[in-house]
Amino acid sequence: MPTVYLTRRERFSSAHRLFKSELSDEENLELFGQCSHPNWHGHNYELFVTVKGNVNPSLGYVVNLKKISEIIRTHIIQKLDHKNINVDVDFMKGVLATTENLAIGIWKELEVPIQKIGATLHCVKIKETENNFVEYYGD
Repeated sequence: MPTVYLTRRERFSSAHRLFKSELSDEENLELFGQCSHPNWHGHNYELFVTVKGNVNPSLGYVVNLKKISEIIRTHIIQKLDHKNINVDVDFMKGVLATTENLAIGIWKELEVPIQKIGATLHCVKIKETENNFVEYYGD
């Protein structure tokens, strides 16, 4: 059976702050730059979730994209959209709110639900700005 990679794009807007509580504002500014501003900052993120699997010969697809979209919306978008990643997002509690850590957290939230519908999570890609993105392929 041929393996196909399928990608769904979603969007969300969130605020966050990069900082270590044990450091002063000045030290955080030196370490994280403007991303450590004490009053937060935000992004309009794009999230790309790629799954892989074998094409079902009777259906002609790997998995119904509506199911992928529902899983992403339920497990990720509803938790992140118009929220503060540092304080509002359960799977980011106690984690430095970098885009790298966000991608890992999203992977952990999606892996099992994606498996339950018969696909395998392949990649989580987060575009933070037009110039910066992170890709995570699991451990």
